[in-house]
Amino acid sequence: MKHKVFVDTDIIYDMLAERQPHYQAAAKLFTLSDEGKILIFISALTVANIHYLISKQLSSDEAKQIIRKFKLLVNIVPINEKIIDLALNSDFKDFEDAIQYYCALENDIELLLTRNLKDYKKAQISVMTAQDFINL
Repeated sequence: MKHKVFVDTDIIYDMLAERQPHYQAAAKLFTLSDEGKILIFISALTVANIHYLISKQLSSDEAKQIIRKFKLLVNIVPINEKIIDLALNSDFKDFEDAIQYYCALENDIELLLTRNLKDYKKAQISVMTAQDFINL
């Protein structure tokens, strides 16, 4: 069975913007997805976040083109009222992190990859960096 992993926005942005020193681990992660070895899930919120971040450096049309290609590598999970309510009533300091976490939890994804490990200390699922996952 393929590993199902939920990937936070920061790792995706590391890959798409080739941010060092995190690019290599992020790129390897998406290579594993492209090779069919893992299934990557992201939230619908991440798509909007990534467009916003990329369009600060490129045009909106260029950002959309990058996202069109990128979304072939991932499965996008929706955000619904339950997820928002869970996030609003959680102990997470960062609201966006809470949304990401509950998207993973509500979609039965037991591994969340992020660079913000400290923000997920109370998580009931496994949380690790992309590099730690690659090292496994």
